[in-house]
Amino acid sequence: MSNTSHGLARSLHDVGLAAWFGGSLMGAVGLNGGAATASDPSQRAKIASAGWNKWTPVNAAAIGAHVAGAVVIAAANTGRLTGQKGVMSASVYKTVATAGALAATAYGRSLGKTISEGGSAPVEGVTEPGAMTPAELASAQRKERYVQWAIPALTGVMLVINAKMGEQQQPAEVVKGLVRRLNPLD
Repeated sequence: MSNTSHGLARSLHDVGLAAWFGGSLMGAVGLNGGAATASDPSQRAKIASAGWNKWTPVNAAAIGAHVAGAVVIAAANTGRLTGQKGVMSASVYKTVATAGALAATAYGRSLGKTISEGGSAPVEGVTEPGAMTPAELASAQRKERYVQWAIPALTGVMLVINAKMGEQQQPAEVVKGLVRRLNPLD
C-alpha cells in the first residue's frame, strides 16, 4: 500500500471515529438536553427526533469511513499484528469495543425510531417519560437513557486504544515489542 493510500485510510479511520464519538456525545448532552427544555412537553421528543433523523445519515457515513479505514489499516499492518507483542491484543480490544459501539448505535437508532413514532406524546425529557407518556414510548425512552451514554463511552474507549496503538508505532516501541515477541520467557 502506498503512503498516500495509507494516509487516506488513517484519515478516514480517525475522522470517522471522531465524528461518531463527538456526534453521539453532543446528541446526548446538547440535542437531547436542549430538546428537554422545550416549554411544550408534547414537542420535546419530536424536536430531538428531528435532530437525530438529520444526524443519522452523517453518522452512518462517519461509521462507514471509520470501518473502511480500519480494514485498510489492519491489512497494511498484518506483520505488526503478528510480529509485535501487544499489537494483536490492542487490536482485539478495539474490535470488541467497535462491535459494542456498532451494536449500541444500531439499538439506539431502533429506540430512536420508536421515540420518533411517538409523535407529539407528552414527555418529561427525551429519555424521561412523563405521567401521560404511552407505555411503548416510555419503555423506549428508559432504554435510550442508558444507550445514549454507551455509544460515546465505547467510542471513547476506541479513541484511547487508538492512542495506545499510535504509541506502539514509535521506533523504540516497535523494537521492544519485537524483542518481547521473540523472548519465550516474556
